[in-house]
Amino acid sequence: MVGADTAWIIVATALVLFMTLPGLALFYGGLVRGRNVLSVFMHCYAIACLMSILWFVAGYSIAFGGEGAYWGGLGKMFLNGIDADTVAGTIPEVLFFAFQMTFAIITPALIVGAYVERIGFGFVLLFSALWMLAVYAPVTHWIWGGGFLADGGIFGETGVKDFAGGIVVHETAGLAALLIAVFLGPRKDHSKPPHNPGYVMIGASMLWVGWFGFNGGSQLAADGGAAMAMTVTHISAAAASLTWALWEKIKFGKASLVGIVTGTIAGLASITPASGFVTPVQALIIGLIAGILCQEAVNLIRNKLKIDDTLDVFAVHGVGGIFGTIMIAVFGAGTWAAQLGSLAIVGVFTTVMTVVLIFVVKAVTPLRVDAETEVNGLDLMVHGERAYDHAS
Repeated sequence: MVGADTAWIIVATALVLFMTLPGLALFYGGLVRGRNVLSVFMHCYAIACLMSILWFVAGYSIAFGGEGAYWGGLGKMFLNGIDADTVAGTIPEVLFFAFQMTFAIITPALIVGAYVERIGFGFVLLFSALWMLAVYAPVTHWIWGGGFLADGGIFGETGVKDFAGGIVVHETAGLAALLIAVFLGPRKDHSKPPHNPGYVMIGASMLWVGWFGFNGGSQLAADGGAAMAMTVTHISAAAASLTWALWEKIKFGKASLVGIVTGTIAGLASITPASGFVTPVQALIIGLIAGILCQEAVNLIRNKLKIDDTLDVFAVHGVGGIFGTIMIAVFGAGTWAAQLGSLAIVGVFTTVMTVVLIFVVKAVTPLRVDAETEVNGLDLMVHGERAYDHAS
């Protein structure tokens, strides 16, 4: 056990939890109408609580419990056999469990952005629970837990390179978000602007800071690799913010606050899989492209395909994560076969499993709230509270 590594991953764990609570909650909450902001907070908070328990019960074991090609097994359920002295690499295994738990929290929480303002709360909880166990945990095992997509797996000695979750987090969450949006259908009124751009900026800023733990912590050591991962993460985020704003100015005549901070998230999502493998100059290239690529993906999904992925989860996270995963091969840090093959395998698996889970869960609890609840807002109608005295 190395004290410096342990100290750094303790900090990184707190930073990644900070991304969901309160970062993602504020980022998403500011983008909806005032009558639905507390429901977004509730979704993020409840998911954080539920995923924590489920990761402890079975998720961690499925992802990291064994060396099977497809399944980690159930041998580490309830942290069986793990105490304060059990070591994983150079850190306590219970700390590795906690660090990975924060990833299991934020991944289903990212999906929240696709279904805000019209989703049933029971559906949110049951779907998120089953999806984390049946989709996220197995995919995590395949790539990070020594499964069949990792080094020595089906792609040979060099398996897929996904440093901090371009496939594991962003592709899976993005695809699930898009599919739920399709099944839900559009909001009855999606003409209203974000009710609080200030919340959006504050939340995005928290995500940016938290992402240092997300990517830098994925080195699992306090060394130069962690420092480089943090540096390239920051450069990509800054570059994508500027190109998003510039592209917005060219197309619409104005650069918006919501736009520039959405560019930040696009740059962060895009660098995530590559952050352990690229140079600062390569990170700059990734960020510069991501700001424009993800903005055009928003336009395609929202305006051309008419899919109401409300807060653009797939366009920003899904497209960004896929793009970053491909750029690893472009820069020669991974093989084309492993990068593209893993994207395809995980994409098909996530799509099939998500569709199955949507049908299963909506047979148990309503997928969408009734029309009256949607018009009056989820805050009062579902949770009995409201954020503000004024209407929005």
